[in-house]
Amino acid sequence: MQHTAIKTVSLIGLGSLGIMYAHHLSRRMPFEDLRIIAGTDRQKRYETTPILCNEEPCRFHFIAPEEQTGPADLMLFTVKFEGLEQAIRDAENQIGPDTLVLSFLNGIVSEEIIGKRYGHEKVLYAVAQGMDGIRSDNELTYKNMGLVCFGEGEKGLLTPRVRSVENFFIRTEFPHQVDTDMKARLWGKFMLNVGVNQTVAVFQGTYGTIQQPGEARNIMIAAMEEVIPLAAAEGIELTQQDLNYWLSVLDTLRSEGKPSLAQDLDCGKPTEVELFAGTVLKLGAKHSVDTPVNRFLYERIRDLESR
Repeated sequence: MQHTAIKTVSLIGLGSLGIMYAHHLSRRMPFEDLRIIAGTDRQKRYETTPILCNEEPCRFHFIAPEEQTGPADLMLFTVKFEGLEQAIRDAENQIGPDTLVLSFLNGIVSEEIIGKRYGHEKVLYAVAQGMDGIRSDNELTYKNMGLVCFGEGEKGLLTPRVRSVENFFIRTEFPHQVDTDMKARLWGKFMLNVGVNQTVAVFQGTYGTIQQPGEARNIMIAAMEEVIPLAAAEGIELTQQDLNYWLSVLDTLRSEGKPSLAQDLDCGKPTEVELFAGTVLKLGAKHSVDTPVNRFLYERIRDLESR
């Protein structure tokens, strides 16, 4: 099936990633063609306190979930995991028979969940990596935008729909990379998050805390290593080489930055610990693999949350 050029894009979720991507695209697309889905209450909030990205005011074309604009060519999910079910409902009017979907959520299950609702044939696998944004209220600052890796869920495939998204990213100068083994990439990013997000939170530090040798970095790497046998048990090959690759990605981030889980703890928001250590512990139980480092991180984060 031949995919036509992507003209209209809808995005839901204005967290760090959502603001960064929407701001980048808004400067390279016709105003009406980039639709940011937000309920009327949220739109009013954004009107009173405008969103800033690297100190530049964002000019977004907001649409309410119930608006009938016709489906978008490309739908981007940039919500947190606990907001996914609601986002799937809110995106309904934007997803038609030919809409392509990219999900940038952490973890290894969002593609499956979206595919179940809208059809797996619409969903490409995607990972956002190497961004170092810090969000404070409605302001986002970042130095590295990182890049988007995407491709089919099935290994070795390069399809017209992948090419269609690639052409759109080239046209909008969006940093990207096509990957023909996306499930391994997804698991690799999951392994990184399990280590980085949780360790920085537990040590109440920054990326700098784990970029230098010491206890925090050792714990982070040990937490990441626990993912490798679980991936194998789930049919995904992750190696020490993959771990080293993700450590090199980590070393590009600005040292004063913080991952989202640590930022959520700072603000007293619920964290995504269930998505990280929670998933590791469940898979460990399923495959009879002991995961003591993730158990330690899980308990510590739950403890910090309860305070």
